Amino acid sequence: MSIDFTNVPKHYAARTHEKMQEVLMDPNGKGPAIHYYMIRGGVNQKNITVWEPGTISGEYIKTYGHYHVGQLDENYEILFGNGIALLQKLKTDENGNMIADQVDEFKAIITKIGDKIYMAPGYGHLLVNTGSTYFATADDSPVDFEDRDPASFPGHADYTPVKEMQGFAYYVVEHNGVPALKKNPRYKEIKKEDLGGLSVVE
Repeated sequence: MSIDFTNVPKHYAARTHEKMQEVLMDPNGKGPAIHYYMIRGGVNQKNITVWEPGTISGEYIKTYGHYHVGQLDENYEILFGNGIALLQKLKTDENGNMIADQVDEFKAIITKIGDKIYMAPGYGHLLVNTGSTYFATADDSPVDFEDRDPASFPGHADYTPVKEMQGFAYYVVEHNGVPALKKNPRYKEIKKEDLGGLSVVE
C-alpha cells in the first residue's frame, strides 16, 4: 500500500470558543475552549466532526454554520449522539446575492444515529449537539488542501452572512430540560418554516 502522507498535518481542525463567539446567542457566555473537532478527509475520504456536549447561556453547542455557493452540496450521516440540523435558504436580490436578514425557507430536523441529511446547493446549514455525550457526523464535502485547483471544485462555503447575523434565524436552546427554538431578532423575515415539532420560547 502506497499512501501520500503530505496532508496529514492538515487533517485536524478545531473550532475554538473565541471563534464561535461571533455566532452565539450570548457571545459573553462561558463555554469549552473547543466546541467541536474536525478530521478533514480531502476529496477521497469523508470528513468526521465531533461536538462537545453542553450549553452556553442555555444555547446548545453547535457548528458555526455556512451557506453553499455554486453547486456545492453535502451529505451528512449521523454516527453518534443526539442532535438537530438547521437548514435555511436566504432570499436573493436581482443580482443573485444573498440577503442576510431575509429567509426564504427555514427547517429544523431532529436527528438520530443512522440518519442521513442532504444539504442542497444554496442552503445554509449547521448542526447542534442536544445530547449529554459527544455528537459525531460524517460528511462528503470536498476539502482543498491546496493540492488541487480550486476551480475544479463544485462551489464553496460562505460563512459571512452567518457572522453578520450572529447565527441562524433560530437558536437551539435548552428549555425545561429539552431542546427548543429561540428566534434570532436580527432577522427581518422568515417566509416559510418547518420547526420539526420543536417549541419556540421567548
